[in-house]
Amino acid sequence: MTIRTKFLAVAAAAFLAGTALPAMAVTLRYANQGDLKSLDPYTLNETTTNAHLGHVYEGLTKRGRDLAIEPGLAERWEVSSDGLTWRFFLRKGVKFHNGNPFTADDVIFSANRVRAAGSNFQTRVPSDAEFVKVDDYTVDVKLKKPNPILNYQWDTWYIMDKEWSEANNTAAPTPAAATSPSYASLNANGTGPFKIESHQPGVKTVFKKNPDWWGKVEHNLDEIVFTPINSDATRVAALLSGEVDVIEPVPLQDIQRVNSSPNAQVLTGPELRTIFIGFDQTRDELLFSNVKGKNPFKDPRVREAFFKAIDVEAIKTRVMRGMSTPSALMIAPQLFTHAKDFQRPKYDPDAAKKLLADAGYPNGFEVGMDCPNDRYVNDEAICQAVVGMLARVGVKVNLMAQPKAQYFAKVLKSGNYQTSFYLLGWTPGTFDSHNVLYDIEGCRDNPNSSRGESNLGNYCNKKHDELTDKILVENDKAKRDQMIKEAFQITASEYGYIPLHQQSLAWGVSKKVKLSQRADNSVLLYWAHKE
Repeated sequence: MTIRTKFLAVAAAAFLAGTALPAMAVTLRYANQGDLKSLDPYTLNETTTNAHLGHVYEGLTKRGRDLAIEPGLAERWEVSSDGLTWRFFLRKGVKFHNGNPFTADDVIFSANRVRAAGSNFQTRVPSDAEFVKVDDYTVDVKLKKPNPILNYQWDTWYIMDKEWSEANNTAAPTPAAATSPSYASLNANGTGPFKIESHQPGVKTVFKKNPDWWGKVEHNLDEIVFTPINSDATRVAALLSGEVDVIEPVPLQDIQRVNSSPNAQVLTGPELRTIFIGFDQTRDELLFSNVKGKNPFKDPRVREAFFKAIDVEAIKTRVMRGMSTPSALMIAPQLFTHAKDFQRPKYDPDAAKKLLADAGYPNGFEVGMDCPNDRYVNDEAICQAVVGMLARVGVKVNLMAQPKAQYFAKVLKSGNYQTSFYLLGWTPGTFDSHNVLYDIEGCRDNPNSSRGESNLGNYCNKKHDELTDKILVENDKAKRDQMIKEAFQITASEYGYIPLHQQSLAWGVSKKVKLSQRADNSVLLYWAHKE
């Protein structure tokens, strides 16, 4: 019996029996240039990883297609008149994927776990916030000082099952630099619209629809199959052949080719992520340099020289093919009212050479640079361009470009910030300037504070930190914006960082798939429809 004959026979039998045939399962295949190394939702604070895990885990809040905050595992919340107590009313009837009920105990457990050593999300929850269980479905968060943006990034502070975590010896988070995976690294138990059926790091992760999800289903998928494809050519070929339905990113040089194909297109748009370069400004001697006994990057003249030696317009035209917006700030202009008041210093290699000579490096020096090669649009190519530009002013840069899993394991807190000079991208999780001022530009000199957790080079200015603390509690928008402007001016005047640009989004999508594109570059397939 042929396959066709067998199918017709089964169909006839089903019809005669008065039963309906089951609908064909809908599988969406997605490929990204990077891997999903760990399923532990507190291991790596990185947009693509957060988006992957956002199919499985959920926060007390969510963000919609327009990035507006919406209720999530908390149905609603209210704030006391003095701003010191937030009360969250939890959603009833929600179950984790293993059937355990979601309660206040899970929220309190997750609040402690996310602030524990090894977590890359410690800034999600204030270190001095006290979580108090009022009843099984009500939690109070008591603060030492008001915090009007307390829940702005709780959409990616994912709630874990206390009972499951403790039973599987994963009550502590898994550091990115961990040499052996924990149970939570290889298994997941969330409340979200999809479950993890199988996970093979570096190979494939299969998500299955959660039939018991509490929310309104807005997709028609039964299954998502994620495959990391590092090679740009292979990734694009897979999309054009129909082997995969969605890829991110589309290499800039291939956008026209994809748009010209009969079965795929590129979704483009502005992204909120800022790509920037940072320096180790804390060690007395750089880890990766031929300068011994001192740290050149502690001298603002050296940092200014590096800034003026980098031609962002050339990076835009030659590396990014016009798909970037050069930036003078460490935040996208869409997210800060006074961004237009900042101007980027002009590219001036002659001035850079003089600054280096004035700082005592007339012949330049040698330094290592860390760069991911599968995280941001043309990340390694950007770093290679920077290497060439700095060579023109006498600085020899030894580039170490590697996959994001190894890169982040080396340069983050869990890797003891093992970098001297690096490229990084940042989208503020709150979509507010305070996040950049606190996480990226804040001093990390207090081991009991989460400030500066992603400040890899430890740029530090105490006046800046004082302003940041005032910004957090200021409710008057005009006053708050002026303080934000002053804080950014401090960093800019000291050349604490070199902002490069905001990259553009470029997702390759099959014409059989309808997909919403968010400006934070989160590929969220629970809004996808596939024909």
